[in-house]
Amino acid sequence: MPLDSQFYKEKKTPTPAAVIWQCFSKDVISMVGFYGVLFLLVLSIIGPYIAPYALDQQFFGHQLTPPSWYQNGNVSYFFGTDDLGRDVFSRILIGTSMTFGGAFIVTFAATLMGLIIGCFAGMTHGLKSAVLNHILDTLLSIPSLLLAIIVVAFVGTSLGHAMIAIWLALLPRLVRMIYSAVNDELNKEYVIASRLDGASNISILWYTVLPNITPVLVSELTRAFSIAILDITALGFLNLGAQLPSPEWGAMLGDSLELIYVAPWTVLIPGATIMISVLLVNLLGDGLQRAINEGVE
Repeated sequence: MPLDSQFYKEKKTPTPAAVIWQCFSKDVISMVGFYGVLFLLVLSIIGPYIAPYALDQQFFGHQLTPPSWYQNGNVSYFFGTDDLGRDVFSRILIGTSMTFGGAFIVTFAATLMGLIIGCFAGMTHGLKSAVLNHILDTLLSIPSLLLAIIVVAFVGTSLGHAMIAIWLALLPRLVRMIYSAVNDELNKEYVIASRLDGASNISILWYTVLPNITPVLVSELTRAFSIAILDITALGFLNLGAQLPSPEWGAMLGDSLELIYVAPWTVLIPGATIMISVLLVNLLGDGLQRAINEGVE
C-alpha cells in the first residue's frame, strides 16, 4: 500500500541564508533600511529617466520658487527651484546616480580588491605580510577624506577622479580589516584541524575562514558605504569632486549655501537627502550584523 505522504514528509533543514533572512525580516527597522537602500539603488539607475525636467533646464520667472507645500509654492516644482530657476526635485533624482550610485560602485570595487589583497596577505607570512602591514598602518594614519583630497589634488577635480580617490582611501581600511580577520581565524583550532585533515589553503579560505568573518565584513562594508557617500558629497561641497552644474548632492549643497536664509529648501533638501541615505545604509548594516549573529547562534 502506498504510504500517506502527509505523515512522511521530510523535514527540510533551512539553509544559513534562509535563517539569516528570517532573523533579519523580523526586525522592522532593519527592513526599513533594506527597502530604503534598495529604493535608492533603483532610483540611481532610473532617476535620470524619470526626472520631470533636465538637470540644467531653467524656468525664467520662477527663480527661488518655494516647494509645493509652501504657501507660495508651485505644484510643477515639488521641491521648488534654485536661484537659476532649475527644478530641485529633478536635480535630486538625477544626482542619486552620482552620489548614491557612485558610492555603491566605489564600495563594491574597494571591497572586491580588499578581499583579494587582504586574503592573500592573511594567508601568507614573512616579509610580504610584514611590509604590507607597515604600509597599511601608514595609510590608515591619514583620514580617508584627507587622503582623497590629496589624490584629487594630483589627478584633478571631477566626479570620476573623486571616485578613484575615495576608492584608494577606502582600500587600506578594508584590506587591514580583512587581513586582521583572516589572520585571527587562521590561528583557531578548527582551521588547524582542517590543515591536518589535508585541506588546501583555498579550501580553508573559502569554506572555513570567509563564512566566519562574514559578520565583520558586513559591518565594515556598510561602514565603508556610508563613508563613501559622505566623502563624495564632501568633495563635491568643497568643489573638489563633481563640478557645477552637476546635480551631485554635495555640489548642490555647496552651491546653495549662501541662499540658506533666502531659500532654505535649496540647502535643507540636499542635506536631508544625504543624511537619510547614510542613515538607511547604517540601519541596513546594523540589521544584517544582528541577523548574522543570531543565525550563527
